[in-house]
Amino acid sequence: MKALRYHGKGNVSVDEVEEPTLVDPKDAILRVTSTAICGSDLHLFGGLIPTTEDGDILGHEFMGEIIAIGNDVQKLKIGDRVIVPFTISCGNCYFCEKGEFSLCDKSNPNKQMAEKVYGHSPAGMFGYSHMFGGFAGGQAEKVRVPYADVGAFKVPDNLSDEQVLFLTDIFPTGYMAAENCNIKKGDTVAIWGAGPVGQFAIRSAFMLGAGRVISIDRIPERLEMARQSGAETIDYEANEEVFDTLKAMTDGRGPDSCIDAVGMEAHGHGGANTIMNVLDKAKQAVRLETDRPTALRQVIHACRKGGTVSIAGVYGGFVDKFPIGIGFNKGLTFKMGQTHVHKYIPLLLEKIEKGEIDPSFVITHRLRLEDAPKAYEIFRNKEDGCIKVVLKP
Repeated sequence: MKALRYHGKGNVSVDEVEEPTLVDPKDAILRVTSTAICGSDLHLFGGLIPTTEDGDILGHEFMGEIIAIGNDVQKLKIGDRVIVPFTISCGNCYFCEKGEFSLCDKSNPNKQMAEKVYGHSPAGMFGYSHMFGGFAGGQAEKVRVPYADVGAFKVPDNLSDEQVLFLTDIFPTGYMAAENCNIKKGDTVAIWGAGPVGQFAIRSAFMLGAGRVISIDRIPERLEMARQSGAETIDYEANEEVFDTLKAMTDGRGPDSCIDAVGMEAHGHGGANTIMNVLDKAKQAVRLETDRPTALRQVIHACRKGGTVSIAGVYGGFVDKFPIGIGFNKGLTFKMGQTHVHKYIPLLLEKIEKGEIDPSFVITHRLRLEDAPKAYEIFRNKEDGCIKVVLKP
């Protein structure tokens, strides 16, 4: 079969590989019908995630048809059309039973690797390095799904792939980011990053009662999509002092909640933090710092006193010059983490079925799996108005 494989920083190719097989009685094999490139995949593509090895199959946003099941699979049958969360969860450990599926204690076979870095291991993940289990990803024609009864959700035949595909990651991620803000009716929410997760965070914030949403980005087509969703926008390249602008827009208080939907590869531009931005990029390049926290610093600085900072963008390790004093003295609440996708799928699927949202609005490019290397370049470089790529095996 064909699959998209990693071959070092900036180097991926679609290769012929062996087909997946049932390894455990709880497994299923999926024929992939749609898969997507996530912003998190760009961290892998850029060589920023340790323990990603030559030949690893990437991709964690995918769906398809069940073509084989293990003897212990009870809820699925061959031919079922399913979506699969990007985190792999057992369903019965301490954390899964609390609905904290991305913290599953059992699904990462390489948990010792993660424990050396983080102290404790999160759940295993599809296509996201060996520290998170070394599982083959879904940018492929077929994929093995562990704990299939827990991690494969049937979807109605009347909904298209494009309507439900993003329930595997970015829609729940944007929704959880907004939910973590504890939004009160009429609140103002500022969101750094108007990429796919940022777009879903905008719409989710409005769903949860926000009165105003302010989107901060520099890419014109992303800002336009944010405006189409009802958000006010700030172009940080044209407006160097985002903090002052937000303060002026909120009667001097700052936003009630701020969401970092950017993560470890934040870009900076101009203003008082120019030198800091340059230093972050240099330190990340030589591994003196694993992440560029430009957006995170701005989020903490801008949030009103007593407000909430929600972090949905991926961070991998350690950052410098973290403004903990600002957070402490303003009494901020911080909420963050990988998304508990399994928890949100039933709720958000119902919203799609009722017509409250059509997640396909975010798609700008539809390509064949064979075109994935080109698609990675277009997505990384933000060319051709690219916001979200869907691949068809």
